[in-house]
Amino acid sequence: MQHTNIFTRIQVAAPPNPSMPIPNAEGRTRGARLSRLVGWFGNAQLGPIYLGTLGLASAICFVIAFEIIGLNMLASVDWSPTEFVRQLPWLALEPPPPSGGLSIPALNQGGWWLMAGFFLSASILLWWWRTFRRAKALGMGTHVAWGFASAIWLYLVLGFIRPILMGSWGEAVPFGIFPHLDWTAAFSIRYGNLFYNPFHCLSIVFLYGSTLLFAMHGATVLAVSHLGGEREVSQVVDRGTAAERSALFWRWTMGFNATFESIHRWAWWFAVLCPLTGGIGILLSGTAVDNWYQWAQKHDFAPSYPAVYQTAEDPLISGVPTVRAPDPAAIAEPTPAAPVAVEPAPAPVAPVEQTPAPTEIAAPPVAGGIEATPEGPDANAPDAKAEDAKADAAETPEGKADAKAEDAKPAADAKPAADAKPAADAKPAADAKPDDDAKLDDSKSEAKAADAKEGQQ
Repeated sequence: MQHTNIFTRIQVAAPPNPSMPIPNAEGRTRGARLSRLVGWFGNAQLGPIYLGTLGLASAICFVIAFEIIGLNMLASVDWSPTEFVRQLPWLALEPPPPSGGLSIPALNQGGWWLMAGFFLSASILLWWWRTFRRAKALGMGTHVAWGFASAIWLYLVLGFIRPILMGSWGEAVPFGIFPHLDWTAAFSIRYGNLFYNPFHCLSIVFLYGSTLLFAMHGATVLAVSHLGGEREVSQVVDRGTAAERSALFWRWTMGFNATFESIHRWAWWFAVLCPLTGGIGILLSGTAVDNWYQWAQKHDFAPSYPAVYQTAEDPLISGVPTVRAPDPAAIAEPTPAAPVAVEPAPAPVAPVEQTPAPTEIAAPPVAGGIEATPEGPDANAPDAKAEDAKADAAETPEGKADAKAEDAKPAADAKPAADAKPAADAKPAADAKPDDDAKLDDSKSEAKAADAKEGQQ
């Protein structure tokens, strides 16, 4: 009736046990009471409690860290209690950005995270020191303190040691339920999958192994509790039928058995090595190994698959400059291309009709031996004078005969259409005589004819 457990239907009520007297017990509470709720799971007595100086300092630091984290989460939802409760699993207090390095940032840029981490770390370390001293004061071994130290090692690696080695507080874990799980998933992807980290593998082995050992031991003790198996210390120093039956059961089912004493050493080492090896694996990620999958392939720890697609090195590892994304404004409004000058094809030139050159009439010499030239004083005579001279010449019988001869050209002189050169074979316009030159020749001829007429008169 004295040794009850969760399967017991009754609870024994008795005066609280003040326990053994210890030296230097000032600060220890005197009162103690029984709790029926606690009695369903273990010993129903609460107290006496000894906090001491280290315990009080640890509690104060924990309250400060808890308040900083909680008030920052409440501020992130605009101080709404309803939204705080609804979104609590997703709320977080984030570390400083990576660009800040190891400097002390502003409060709203990660300073609150740094302050909360300081007080939380102080609380944990003070509590460990209290655990160690209480074990010594009671004449116990320090197994609990060193098991607790293994968990503290992993905590310090994640939030303090590795960020310092990486040179940035931004490498640390945020405070929050889901945010710290998201950080774990992103961390594994960033460093090539932690499944290929050998220390992570060992950590998982010890995690699953410790749970298996505790389940096996707990089930064994409960199975022989009606034979006194829950009095493990008695079974260790004076092995009874409970220990004998337990050992025989595991030899039959597993081939060998642990003793009532050695099973606790197995479980303690498995539990301690789980965070110890996990902390080593986290500490090596990014500081010594950049990609655990490539590391595993190099050491024949992971299979190498044929390269189906073209591989590209990580620019963060190889030092290759990253390609910046195009500016969205430049994509929305592209710069118009400069117009390209297109040289037009030369247009076909029509054949130039050849005009027969006018017949020049030699002018008789003028008195005084000076020959009349177009550059003389009469060269700039009005056009009306030349027109009159042409009309007078046309009235003479010789002029009428020349006009008839000019109009009566025989059709035989014309070239057939087949013999005519195509328009493409004609000389370009640049080779033909300009119209201005032809007009100038006509005016010269008319001026000479007028001068000759005046000389005859």
